[in-house]
Amino acid sequence: MLSNGDLLSHLSQLMSLHYLGKHEPGNCAPERLLHCRPTLMVSVPVSKLGCTELVFVEPGMKVDSRYYREVLLKKQMLPIMRCIAGDTYVFQQDGAPAHRARETVQLLQQETPQFISPDLWPPNSPNLNPVDYRIWGWMQEHVYKTPVRDTDNLKRRLIDTWASIPQSVIDDATDQWTIRLRACEMARGRHFEHLL
Repeated sequence: MLSNGDLLSHLSQLMSLHYLGKHEPGNCAPERLLHCRPTLMVSVPVSKLGCTELVFVEPGMKVDSRYYREVLLKKQMLPIMRCIAGDTYVFQQDGAPAHRARETVQLLQQETPQFISPDLWPPNSPNLNPVDYRIWGWMQEHVYKTPVRDTDNLKRRLIDTWASIPQSVIDDATDQWTIRLRACEMARGRHFEHLL
């Protein structure tokens, strides 16, 4: 059995929800198409043990705590994570309201091997989430090399780009995680990028 320290330094199971792009129908001249992007909401569990598939939120769906818990966690992400990591992962998420909801926290305490609860995590902490500070940036750099036509085109590009992401990008991002946590602690929760 791995100790907490081993889990944190060797394996990070991390997840985040994001909007990718912005779409303003009718307001996009062809030369501005790169700046008027279609929007999708996508979530992804990442691990040093391998990449999972992207999890797309149903179009028009509001991700409240019930949807997050019942659809994204129970039906999609938790089964994926169990398949990849068994019982050797730490579940970390950002401070979105759906993530902090009492029922969500209870579910994660019961269904994950180790869970960093919201009271131990800064509410707005993109600099501590590998998906935020490294992985989505890599994805966007590749997805938006040319203008995206519509939501279907965006989804196809996301899937294709995700399938081509080198595991080294995920590994580098998760390796930075403990370094960033220590820097955040040294800065007593304040801005810490200058310490990296």
